Amino acid sequence: MHRISHRARMMIGCLAAALTAATALPAAAQSDVEAETAAAPLSKGEQRLSKLLEGRVAGEPVRCIRAFRNVPMQTIDGTAYVYGSGSTIWVQRTRDPKRIDDRDYLRIIRRDSTQLCREDQTVSVEPYTGMLSGAVFFEDFVPYTRAKPEAEG
Repeated sequence: MHRISHRARMMIGCLAAALTAATALPAAAQSDVEAETAAAPLSKGEQRLSKLLEGRVAGEPVRCIRAFRNVPMQTIDGTAYVYGSGSTIWVQRTRDPKRIDDRDYLRIIRRDSTQLCREDQTVSVEPYTGMLSGAVFFEDFVPYTRAKPEAEG
């Protein structure tokens, strides 16, 4: 006969209770949370990004983009990095967009000279002291292209 310690029984009980609670969460409660999230006011960064994306359509995310020195980049505080101009721009939200600070600048440690990729080692640097302020982990780049007006028929 195997004896189960008191601690092990407590752990099993806690896990069972957690699983029961997770599976018992009604769909109505989940939709309430989704409705509250959708109704939450947009941050200033999200408002600025949505204004930049007006009239544009999202494309398939890509791992790398062309990135020559003359390609403009905008930093939207707490939201995203936006690369390019003209008909297509690429949005990079990173793994932790809340840490994006528009006062810092990006320093790419390892980069192909013509591309900026998800795998590149990137850090943010505080401009006044030159101190590293954090690591930046890219996600895929999402292209947004201006929508073509539909021909009137």
